[in-house]
Amino acid sequence: MPSKLGHEIHDMLAGRRVPAGVAIFASAFLLFTLEPLFAKLILPWFGGSAAVWSTCLVFYQTALLAGYLYARLLTRYLSARAQALVHISLLLAAFLLLPIGPSARWQPVATAQPMWDIFVMLSATLGLPFLLLSATSPLVQHWLARAGDTMPYRFFALSNFASLAALLAYPILVEPSLDIGRQRFWWSGGFVAFALVCGSFAWMVRSAAPRTEGDEKLEPLPIFRRLYWFSLAACGSMLLLSVTNHITQNVAAVPLLWVLPLAVYLLSFVFGFGASFYRRGLWLRLLALALGLLAYSIYNIDAIDQALQISLPIFLGGLFVCLMFCQGELFLSRPEPAGLTDFYLAIAAGGAAGAIFIGIFAPYLFEGIYELPFSLFATAVLALVSTWGYYAWPVRLLWVGVSGCMAAVFVANVIAYHENALLLVRNFYGSLRVVQSPHPGPDQTRTLFHGTIQHGAEFLAPDRQRSPTTYYGPDSGIGIVLRECLPSAPRRVGVVGLGAGTLAAYGRPGDTFVFYELNPQVITIANALFFFTRESAAHVEIVEGDARLSLERERKPFDLLALDAFSGDAIPIHLLTREALALYLRLLKPGGAIAFHVSNVYLDLAPVVRQLAEQAGYQAVQVKNHEDSDNRVLASDWVIVTNDPEILDNAAIRLHAVPIPRRDGLRNWTDGFNNLLEIVKWPEAARRSSW
Repeated sequence: MPSKLGHEIHDMLAGRRVPAGVAIFASAFLLFTLEPLFAKLILPWFGGSAAVWSTCLVFYQTALLAGYLYARLLTRYLSARAQALVHISLLLAAFLLLPIGPSARWQPVATAQPMWDIFVMLSATLGLPFLLLSATSPLVQHWLARAGDTMPYRFFALSNFASLAALLAYPILVEPSLDIGRQRFWWSGGFVAFALVCGSFAWMVRSAAPRTEGDEKLEPLPIFRRLYWFSLAACGSMLLLSVTNHITQNVAAVPLLWVLPLAVYLLSFVFGFGASFYRRGLWLRLLALALGLLAYSIYNIDAIDQALQISLPIFLGGLFVCLMFCQGELFLSRPEPAGLTDFYLAIAAGGAAGAIFIGIFAPYLFEGIYELPFSLFATAVLALVSTWGYYAWPVRLLWVGVSGCMAAVFVANVIAYHENALLLVRNFYGSLRVVQSPHPGPDQTRTLFHGTIQHGAEFLAPDRQRSPTTYYGPDSGIGIVLRECLPSAPRRVGVVGLGAGTLAAYGRPGDTFVFYELNPQVITIANALFFFTRESAAHVEIVEGDARLSLERERKPFDLLALDAFSGDAIPIHLLTREALALYLRLLKPGGAIAFHVSNVYLDLAPVVRQLAEQAGYQAVQVKNHEDSDNRVLASDWVIVTNDPEILDNAAIRLHAVPIPRRDGLRNWTDGFNNLLEIVKWPEAARRSSW
């Protein structure tokens, strides 16, 4: 009889594991295609800032917690039949939000802290589908466990494998093939298919898994154990966001790189929960090595010239080892299947708390980018806690020492950010630092940094204060146009991106220079700590807010439009599309020019500008100047778009012109389609330059 019962249970589970696996795989795949889709959709509304992705990650972790909490409440307080009815009803209600994505009425007005606008928008337009998708894995695993499955945790690995597949498929397959409108359509169709599978499975198990008294009789889990799960998950989430921020701001200004740390994060769950891959002794040794390498890499905040091929493996490999410690310890300390939803709820709560700390509180608590050394310190402390009950004093003392070293690195970073700094401020758009060279004299300078990227420098000697520096030297593309190519009569110049306001140095009496700047802190710094805008001979206006939205309200034409927003830690793609160029051309006087600053080590933007210009019937010429360290001039690349023969035939332009290569298969960028993978350049030994 027992044998017969065992066969019946096996057959029952075999018939349900397939739809359960399909539902879990589909939910995770849809979640991790929705995340980049939505971030890409709203990015232009917030100036293309890289912080949009960080804010979305915070929402996703918080929504994941809400989904796990929903699964916990559903399975604890309702019968199996009621669970099925409630879940199916919510799946049907989510159809009302399709096709997925916000309408134009959600487009916000300019604000210094748009984080809350993003949260409200995300909650209202995709909150319910996201909650249901995130609840699927713990909910279906619980239903299987009640039906007799003793290893439901394996489906957690399947869920993370599907998430990883979606994350890699989006930039490689989805984004190059579909514009944003078709992405929304196909995603919505996929959600309908998922809802049918998940709803059918919920109905299938409504009577096979009747509600028992097991949940009420389950012994409460110790608070220390729950806190341990919470801390491990929070640490993993903090590591993910802090390494992502460090890579995209301090290693390489490539927006696509946020995909890689997230892929490592998911991979650590696949290995940590999918097989007997984690051996505490081995991984603790690897963890000590990884923490040492990461700490050495960030100890000197000015050491930013490592080759990308060296930096990325160090940070991604170190992140993987740290995350394997977190996920491996979670798996080793997992409860019996009866406590499954409590376990996942603690993981989700920790993940949300870690993301909220890095994404929301850290910019207010830390003046500089201190998140990564702080996260490394937290990891070392957790390793110390983990080893305390399993190892003798030599191992304990080792981790006391490692924790002390990580604390020292954190303190060293704080000191380094304050060295020679006149000002340190942070907001949604990033960390700004104004540094003044310590020795007075004719070569003393003041420099504005966004993270570790220069955004302008100025000599402090009175006779050199108006000398254009960095990317705007006299022989740069923009410098030549302003010096030699525009009419001598009063000129009207528009500049997207303020920085230190260097281009105002070219102003003449009667000229008007209009700067468009998204970050209000940059405006304050340029006016208070730099002389370019204050002492320019031209009339200077500064317009706060997204440049494209501000230009759409402009009525006066320009002799020159300078687009200086493509060399920082995020590329505002919405300023480099067919529709954007049409706007610029509408505001251009006859014989005028548009100058695109395309200096970027990792993105080849010149072919994009050339293709857009040729499609609009204009010519494009790339101008490259050489570095002049004595005058603080950096080598820079500008693409001049014009049809004025006097500009195209200018001797200085022709002297410094370089060919713009064509990229095979490059499609025209529009508001609905753009693909950074098409223009990423991986030089043989790519090194970070001054920009």
